[in-house]
Amino acid sequence: MKAIEITKAGEMQIVEREMPGPASGEILLKLKYVGFCGSDLSTYLGKNALVQYPRIPGHEISAVIEKIGTQVPDSFTIGMAATVVPYTNCGQCTSCKKKRFNACRYNETLGVQRDGAMAEYIVVPWQKVLMDKALSNIQLALVEPMTVGFHAIDNGKVTDVDIVMVLGCGMIGSGAIVRAKLRGATVIAVDIDDSKLDIAKKLGATYTINSKDQDLHAELEKITLGNGPTVVIEAAGSPITYKSAIEEVAFAGRVVCIGYAGSDIDFTTKLWVQKELEIMGSRNANLSDFDAVIKYLKNSQVDESILISKTVSPEEAPVAMKKWSEAPEKFLKILVEFR
Repeated sequence: MKAIEITKAGEMQIVEREMPGPASGEILLKLKYVGFCGSDLSTYLGKNALVQYPRIPGHEISAVIEKIGTQVPDSFTIGMAATVVPYTNCGQCTSCKKKRFNACRYNETLGVQRDGAMAEYIVVPWQKVLMDKALSNIQLALVEPMTVGFHAIDNGKVTDVDIVMVLGCGMIGSGAIVRAKLRGATVIAVDIDDSKLDIAKKLGATYTINSKDQDLHAELEKITLGNGPTVVIEAAGSPITYKSAIEEVAFAGRVVCIGYAGSDIDFTTKLWVQKELEIMGSRNANLSDFDAVIKYLKNSQVDESILISKTVSPEEAPVAMKKWSEAPEKFLKILVEFR
């Protein structure tokens, strides 16, 4: 079968891999669309310490069930449209024992610690397959990337009395904006790209700030009447935005960190104490987040195509990845379509 492989940093190519078959408890999926995400870009750039080369990327999945192994519940039928929960969990570490499976110490995500879904077919355990016939093939590919932002909002305990600032309006930040809006919060979207801010507005952001052209602190002072946002979602992974999150969040506020910064960051630690901040990480997503995103996509009046920057064939994927690596701020989501 045809697959897309990152052979080494800066090199992607089409390769032939052996066609997989489902063992007991497994399902063979035929891929329809697979999205490139930030971790795939990091792998391509040689910046993902969790990856060994060569690696097939991809864990944002839209597929149909092609073949079913033994010991799979009868509710799974051939031809059904599906997406996938791309994480593993050991069931024994401290996170798993607290049922926070998304933060499993030994998690292996498709396309990162193990080969992913950028191929014509993939085999997965039936427990990781989610079906919903009401979603289109493209919508199914958007489920997983949106769950990460949904999960961050859940970690931040956001309610309708909150003012939420989302730093970074890529795909994950977009998910956070949507979830915060669904919770009834006032949302401030911050980015350095006006096109992403336009999308953020369509997704429900009440205010937008281009921090490259505008004074972030001054704008927040006006919007929040000098108090600062009560919740900050860091979804950019930049030393600048990490510092801004701590400096701008309100006293007794919450900061939720999703992005991986490329270098260590020096903080003014007294702000942690003086503001009595809750600062937490947010990793992957739980099944409840997948359910919430699926419900949103089924009922939303927003055209989700605004989230897709480009759709390419497998043969076009290497060029698309190269262009993304050269101008990451210009892309929101690249989908690879398998026929």
